[in-house]
Amino acid sequence: MSAAGPSPGRELPQPPGAGTPVSNRVWRALAHAFAHNPVLVLATALVVAQVLASLFAPLIAPYDPVAQAGESRLAAPSAEFWLGTDKLGRDVLSRILHGYQSSLGIAFSAVLAALLFGGTLGIWAGFKGGWIDRVIMRLADVLFAFPIILLAIGVIAILGTNTTSTVIAIAVVYSPIFARLMRGPTLVLRSADYVHAARSFGSGDLRIVVWHIMPNLASVILVQASLSLSTAILLEASLSFLGIGAQPPAPSLGRMLSEGRDYIFLAPWACIFSGFAILLASLGFNLLGDGLRDRLDPRLRGID
Repeated sequence: MSAAGPSPGRELPQPPGAGTPVSNRVWRALAHAFAHNPVLVLATALVVAQVLASLFAPLIAPYDPVAQAGESRLAAPSAEFWLGTDKLGRDVLSRILHGYQSSLGIAFSAVLAALLFGGTLGIWAGFKGGWIDRVIMRLADVLFAFPIILLAIGVIAILGTNTTSTVIAIAVVYSPIFARLMRGPTLVLRSADYVHAARSFGSGDLRIVVWHIMPNLASVILVQASLSLSTAILLEASLSFLGIGAQPPAPSLGRMLSEGRDYIFLAPWACIFSGFAILLASLGFNLLGDGLRDRLDPRLRGID
């Protein structure tokens, strides 16, 4: 028998990687979802509009968000001030646009940090198993024992009240969520045939995780990130409402709501419009996450 190698007409099986059919199906499912789900399209348009409004707030805001006009205090909505002014004569519309910039910036940064830190720990725990898995999951359980808002307040109490502390506090709250969520699918994927094939080809643990495990978690990451952004916006607004989030004079939707409640019967627009802005921001990401989950989760859809 010849030892020259396989015959020209046959090829060695190649282990799937980032371009596996599983990961390709995720993007095909996304395209199909956007084409056949009007609610998902509406949610995406709402999210995109808010993100663009936050990015271009300095250009489209009619006034300086921190400029005070004593003669225009608590002015009702008009052609000059579309959403009225607050107790210091500051334009409510301008402050909401810049408030979006602050709220979305903090939420995106915190969720990204939680995904990178908590998600990495969860994947590694599920992939390695053993004592590594037990230690990481017990640490996650300790964080789960605290109510979300109290845990965030505790972190801010240690680090101080500023934007960076708010980002870290929200990231700490959501890290165990991503860790536990990434661990479950990884426990299943690590036993897949293509992972064993990749290992037989000499791939190390890091390469297997990056090229063969993570691409197949894309749908889980997309859905959980969207839902986490929705609740992170509410958490940031809650912290600002309590006065321990973004500090004055920086505009914040939660602080606007807190300041406007004192004048809710005299000048309700400041309170109502800031609360509505928080609602829209959270609703957009929540609908987006629900739509993605309904389409990408095989247990919730009737077709492959």
